[in-house]
Amino acid sequence: QVKKQCDQKLLIRMKTKCVPCSLNLDTQCPAGYTKITNGTGTPDCRYYLEIKTHTLTFPGCQHHCVKEFKQPECCQGHWGPDCMGK
Repeated sequence: QVKKQCDQKLLIRMKTKCVPCSLNLDTQCPAGYTKITNGTGTPDCRYYLEIKTHTLTFPGCQHHCVKEFKQPECCQGHWGPDCMGK
């Protein structure tokens, strides 16, 4: 049995919105993504607060999320929608 389908695994990474660390405990990743940070997340961002004519910036936290995605691909020497061609 010759293997015809050689799917590639792609890892898509994203970060949640930057918010005050105290509010980040319950932040969830989007559907299909897995949270890879714990607790309040990573304190590596800044969020903005607009007060009348001023914009203030504060240190905040965000979570890192990953999603595994399979990209269908034929093995070398095979082609077509069902990888049958040689």
